[in-house]
Amino acid sequence: MQEEIRIRKIIHIDMDAFYASVEQLDNPELQGKPVAVGGNEVRGVVSAASYEARKFGVRSAMSGAAAKRNCPELIFVKPNFPRYKEVSSAIRKIFFEYTDLVEPLSLDEAYLDVTLNKKGNPSATLIAQEIRQKIKLKTGLNASAGISINKFIAKVASDINKPNGQKTVPPEEVLDFLENLDVKKFFGVGKVTKEKMYRLGIFTGKDLKLKTEEYLIEHFGKSGSHYFLVVRGIHNSPVKSSRKQKSLAAERTFNENIASEIYMLERLDEIAHELEKRLISNKVAGKTITLKIKYSDFSLQTRSKTLPLFISSKELILETVKELLFQEKMKDSVRLLGISLWNLNNEGKGKLIEPKASIDVQFKLDF
Repeated sequence: MQEEIRIRKIIHIDMDAFYASVEQLDNPELQGKPVAVGGNEVRGVVSAASYEARKFGVRSAMSGAAAKRNCPELIFVKPNFPRYKEVSSAIRKIFFEYTDLVEPLSLDEAYLDVTLNKKGNPSATLIAQEIRQKIKLKTGLNASAGISINKFIAKVASDINKPNGQKTVPPEEVLDFLENLDVKKFFGVGKVTKEKMYRLGIFTGKDLKLKTEEYLIEHFGKSGSHYFLVVRGIHNSPVKSSRKQKSLAAERTFNENIASEIYMLERLDEIAHELEKRLISNKVAGKTITLKIKYSDFSLQTRSKTLPLFISSKELILETVKELLFQEKMKDSVRLLGISLWNLNNEGKGKLIEPKASIDVQFKLDF
């Protein structure tokens, strides 16, 4: 009988040229042009570069002066981190539609454990594809993904088909994938380590696999044990999430700005209905209701009220929202309305989230 082993399904989502792509999205005149976020041609360091700029060798952490020499047509823009965080938040909301096991690494990348996912979808490949499509639809941005049995391989795989692609390394292909990989592609192998491995005749995963653990420790210290294990597909670090939900929200951006409060009430009724569904799905209620209003000039206003009891029904939410809407006169036409519920009754639910169950499956399975 074939031995059964526990296999996780891990996705690594990595946004493509995130900062630069957000700038190109918000500023159409930058689309298709080489863009560097941060720095300038005299001083400073590049934080991110568009793919158009990367073709000229412009990279993050490069000096602005060097980047300009590589690409004379390079356009420098100042970072807008509040905007990047706003987009990142929208992307993470998509992740949590599929699993609570989300481990963000930065604003533009995260691990997701979808072994046991909210959609009941057995295919991590299809989930990654669906997430990428939703990100594109919601934000207009492209994402790449890697899918495999652990975080290490998933992260390596996410770089294979960039930009706007994905790579699945199913269990039965893991060892061949790692053996044929250039060691410089191994996550954690930087420029110095790569050059040292090359000097030692270690160019691929197969070369690395031929070395004993003792040999690798001798030459690379504690990292030697790590290299010995990962080249064999062994990396047991779980996807960890300490996420404690502080609020739940729903909002709508309108194709045309609206000025009539009657139309606003109609839209708020729809938004409250959506929020009610999310509260029921998450089995929570809240005390503080916030109405979010974004005007046609992009200025933002919030109005809040805290109630004595926890609520989750559409009717009670809408009753308070109407009060907030008429609290003061609108200063302009409106392009976005949103409702959020805070002070949730989820105390004790913010502990480290681990999978609720493990599944033992045969080595060959649908990925």
